[in-house]
Amino acid sequence: MGLSSVLLLALLLLPAVASAGHHDYGDALHKSILFFEGQRSGRLPPDQRLRWRRDSGLHDGAAAGVDLTGGYYDAGDNVKFGFPMAFTATLMSWGLIDFGRSFGPHKEEARKAVRWATDYFMKATAKRNTVYVQVGDASKDHSCWERPEDMDTPRTVYKVDPSHPGSDVAAETAAALAAGSIVFRDADPVYSQRLLDRAMQVFKFADRYRGAYSSSLHAAVCPCYCDFDGYQDELLWAAAWLHKASRRREYRQYIKRNEVVLGASDSINEFGWDNKHAGINVLISKEVLMGKDEYFQSFRANANNFMCTLLPGISDHPQIQYSPGGLLFKVGGSNMQHVTSLSFLILAYSNYLSHAGAHVSCGGGGGRSAPPTKLRQVAKRQVDYILGDNPLRMSYMVGYGPRFPRRIHHRGSSIPSVAAHPARIGCKAGAAYYASAAPNPNLLVGAVVGGPSDATDAFPDARAVFQQSEPTTYINAPLMGLLAYFSAHPNPAEWADD
Repeated sequence: MGLSSVLLLALLLLPAVASAGHHDYGDALHKSILFFEGQRSGRLPPDQRLRWRRDSGLHDGAAAGVDLTGGYYDAGDNVKFGFPMAFTATLMSWGLIDFGRSFGPHKEEARKAVRWATDYFMKATAKRNTVYVQVGDASKDHSCWERPEDMDTPRTVYKVDPSHPGSDVAAETAAALAAGSIVFRDADPVYSQRLLDRAMQVFKFADRYRGAYSSSLHAAVCPCYCDFDGYQDELLWAAAWLHKASRRREYRQYIKRNEVVLGASDSINEFGWDNKHAGINVLISKEVLMGKDEYFQSFRANANNFMCTLLPGISDHPQIQYSPGGLLFKVGGSNMQHVTSLSFLILAYSNYLSHAGAHVSCGGGGGRSAPPTKLRQVAKRQVDYILGDNPLRMSYMVGYGPRFPRRIHHRGSSIPSVAAHPARIGCKAGAAYYASAAPNPNLLVGAVVGGPSDATDAFPDARAVFQQSEPTTYINAPLMGLLAYFSAHPNPAEWADD
């Protein structure tokens, strides 16, 4: 192992004594949930806290004779993309399922954030064998810079059905509904059962009419949210969540029967809205580590191998890079989506390992292994980087800490609010605000931007550099669970491996 690897390993696996107690993870958690209120579409409720937002998209779906109001705008634009929204809902729910006790006083507001999505998905799946997967013409929307309250671009509705299959987006929607059913099992049993029943129905459709939605709806969903990795992973992912939510034998058998054909072990060094393989393996590995299903040992092996690719100095074949400042880094835009999603999996797996008294074994000549505490340290290091422990000493969460991004790539945040400027601001009139060097007038509190997108830890804080300055719902969704855990367990010195 080279000197640089040794130094990087020391940086990543430090007990982080200097920052223990330094960050207010509870405050960051509250703000990360608050962000979702800024992304709401539809008629806002009386308890809306980000008051600069107003009602929007109140006629969504009307042209198609269906009510598609509600849900979330995915990022800094005004389109409702069902694929990333469903992944967002699934990850928010997973955080509540695994770390619900750690949410403390923020648990109810987190559930509300989940419900804003699941209520929408119940509308989007109300017609049997049909899933409405997008509202808005992405091309026309992206040619405008206007508030969601003013948008006048086409609110075109797109759907998948037996003639135009979309197993990926339909299965992810089923996963979101199934995970949501677990979240509401105690709080609202009737609603929970409705979510589960619908999840099972949608999964049958996804599995029976197989195909990628980016083939059926290519012009509408590409290049924004093409499914580059195929729909097979979403089918397994949905089956895993349905098994977890229902405990029905049919889903266990489905996973067993389709493990190889649907490629459970493929592309395991990535996890996000497009690729669920690593998430599948971590989720199912809990069954093995809890001693419930030895058959699924292969999933645990896959999860173990995935963890090894993330631990520099532990594996002989690491597949993830880290910046000089310690940020997990993958080539491409919006790097923070990888940081939060992968860190969440690391933390979840460390939790499963702790309860089972197990370690991660990465083989190699020295038989290197890592206890759960090491995984938690890696995850915490990423969270701390986001909150300000980085070379620029700035938080990448809007509204957290003394220094944070002020010129985020977000239409509603960058244009004066309706309260400040009641008159309509048209499609092209917003361009002046886009081009302005002034800070955004409206704080999208809790938004985490794409962050440094190269290996230099640099960040320009420029609206035009959307790969680095745009927030997304799927960056924040896994971060909620991470922040909840570290708000309850901030001091690594108090962690213990069972």
